[in-house]
Amino acid sequence: MTVTVSACGLTLRYGAARALDDVSVRLGRGVTGLLGPNGAGKTTLLRVLATAVPADTGAFTVLGHDPGTARGRQEVRRALGYLPQTPGFHPDFTPFEFVDYVAILKELTDRAARHREVRRVLEQVGLGEVRGKRIKKLSGGMRQRVALAAALVGDPGFLVLDEPTVGLDPEQRLRFRELIADAGEDRTVLLSTHQTEDVAMLCHRVLVMAAGRIRFDGTPAELAARADGRVWSSTARDPGAKAGWRTGTGAFRNVGDPPEGADLLEPTLEDGYLLTLDDDLAEVTA
Repeated sequence: MTVTVSACGLTLRYGAARALDDVSVRLGRGVTGLLGPNGAGKTTLLRVLATAVPADTGAFTVLGHDPGTARGRQEVRRALGYLPQTPGFHPDFTPFEFVDYVAILKELTDRAARHREVRRVLEQVGLGEVRGKRIKKLSGGMRQRVALAAALVGDPGFLVLDEPTVGLDPEQRLRFRELIADAGEDRTVLLSTHQTEDVAMLCHRVLVMAAGRIRFDGTPAELAARADGRVWSSTARDPGAKAGWRTGTGAFRNVGDPPEGADLLEPTLEDGYLLTLDDDLAEVTA
């Protein structure tokens, strides 16, 4: 793997709480998923890597640039595309005006070339026909695509996406997956999400965070394999299961430590994720 983003020992405190606790990670090209419960530190890690907030300790580089210096920070921001969890739009802007504004911030100073780039990314996300419509009149899915277009301006080498599919209907999520997969063909994409299905469909690698630390780093298949022999079917919810629910067939799917002779099932990435968090909690409370 050719490393494009390298972080070592990132720590960030908010009062007595550690939002990041000695986080180290190395990323290459492709789409890496970042999973974790609320409060795990996912958004904080993305904000640090996007140079929106500085870490208390630790260091990182993006495409060979060190944001610890003013020059390096400027170069990282030039190489970065960032879609925050709650993009801020001026409601009376059009998609073209908003993306053009972001392009100006990214120092695309030649007006004709900049406008060509704005039209290119709006076409790329399927918004060419509504580029002159007010953002306040667009659907939630279209607004998310406006934000993605802004992140793609300037063809950044490192794309940071924080919950890009939240609130989207199934059709919109499928469209977004296609866009993100395309973006990951020739750049580094870090995708934070609560949707394990998005990670299973999109990512060649997955990180799991909890309590400010990386608890798992591997492939989606390796995360699913953590639940091998620990998922089983029963006619009623097993009281000894760590999690269990009735499926569409009427049977219960249980996750945890199965009883003797249980009817074992093929584990999913979600099963492995749930058990990783549960095992981590058991270590913390032991």
